[in-house]
Amino acid sequence: MRILRRGLGWTRQGLALAIGVVGGLAASTTGLPLPWMIGPMIFVTCSALAHAPIAPPVALRPFVIPVLGVLLGSGLNHETLAQAVRWLPTLAILPLFLSVAAFLSYRFYRRFGEHDPVTAYFCSMPGGLNDMLILGAAAGGDERKIALAHASRILVVVSLVGVFFGSVLGVSRQSGSSWVALGDPSLSDWAILAGCAIVGTLVAQWMRLSAAPILGPMILSGAAHVSGIVSIAPPTLLVMGAQLCIGTIVGARFLGTQVRDVGRDLVLAFGSSALMLVAALASALAVSRMAGLPMAQAFLGFSPGGLAEMGLLALAMGQDVAYVSVTHLVRIVLVIVFAKPIFDRLRMGRAGPR
Repeated sequence: MRILRRGLGWTRQGLALAIGVVGGLAASTTGLPLPWMIGPMIFVTCSALAHAPIAPPVALRPFVIPVLGVLLGSGLNHETLAQAVRWLPTLAILPLFLSVAAFLSYRFYRRFGEHDPVTAYFCSMPGGLNDMLILGAAAGGDERKIALAHASRILVVVSLVGVFFGSVLGVSRQSGSSWVALGDPSLSDWAILAGCAIVGTLVAQWMRLSAAPILGPMILSGAAHVSGIVSIAPPTLLVMGAQLCIGTIVGARFLGTQVRDVGRDLVLAFGSSALMLVAALASALAVSRMAGLPMAQAFLGFSPGGLAEMGLLALAMGQDVAYVSVTHLVRIVLVIVFAKPIFDRLRMGRAGPR
């Protein structure tokens, strides 16, 4: 019986990935950025809402996330590191942006979503899906609404940012990016890239770093590429497969939900994400004027999507991957570290003697 259930689970995961492949092929013909992530996200989400017999391939996640970290690290170079001092205004404005974005989102969920204060608070945090889900559930919030809010935020933000880049900023997907075949890396290249993925993940987890599976490989890969030990990125098919898995997993988060409920949550997520993106646009404009950074690059740094998704968008759009990755890493750390203490302080302030 256990073998039968396991085989059924593999079949459902395989079907989800197959739907993701169809979505990736369809998105590739539209010119969307990250077609092999956005396409599967959309197609698998629709399949999940239609109650298709699929399951998220979560067992693949620990293997594909380090691949994306190695890819992002391959975009680092000496010129990027030399300009790192220009990032300081971003890090200075980031806490203000997070406060404004969270406040706007909170008021939106309270007013239009009619969420209770606890659920609205943890739904409105611009980052940390898993952490906000755990903290929100422990504080008495609606776990389902929090999970759907953050899953929907990533889906909406990645899609909206891609459209915004093309229609407003006039930045399109890089067409000149080189294809790296499976046979292009030498044996030593394969060993170094694999070492960056495996060792980077283990060391970052041992150090208890945030987003360890992507951050550790990215740092080691960046060091290897900057030093010249290796000069080639991971093979393109491998990267496409990693993006396919991530997009499929994000879309499959909507399994077991009703179209009516998810439709409402998606509308709320669209409104909340739009408010966050307005705050991100204003912050990016300030940083662009203060530090002379490109507007497109600054906007990607402040857009409240996932670290992997925004890093890949930066790579696809020809923007500074290191800047975008560092900004999002700091954002996630700030949200995870300060969301719970601020929540406790606000709740005590309301319930205390004053």
